[in-house]
Amino acid sequence: MANDALELPLDVAATRPILEQIANKWAVLILSVLCTQPARFNDLKRRLDGITHKALSDALKRLERNGLISRKVLPTQPVGVEYTITALGASLREPFAALYNWSLANGTELTGAQLAYDGMRRNGAFKEEV
Repeated sequence: MANDALELPLDVAATRPILEQIANKWAVLILSVLCTQPARFNDLKRRLDGITHKALSDALKRLERNGLISRKVLPTQPVGVEYTITALGASLREPFAALYNWSLANGTELTGAQLAYDGMRRNGAFKEEV
């Protein structure tokens, strides 16, 4: 490895179950929204373009189960629920911000690489794997 490269041990058994809970697209986006302020279910659904009711409900339950968000029933008619990020969830703010900023800075390059790859595949530049 290069001298300036960060060397990390690869403990897949220890990290995979955790990353499966926090690194999916909806979890990252939900936590990013809740980092700024608490939100109700329909507010989250409006802000997360493309998420289905079921996907949001399932993701919120997973995040609550993992201690990353808390759920508070509001004394309103009809009964409302507000979701708030916990201290554990807020500890993901910095890494998620870095990932978000990376995606903004590199999205065009990523799209260009995808288009180049797809063009080479269409033109037969790759041998099919067996």
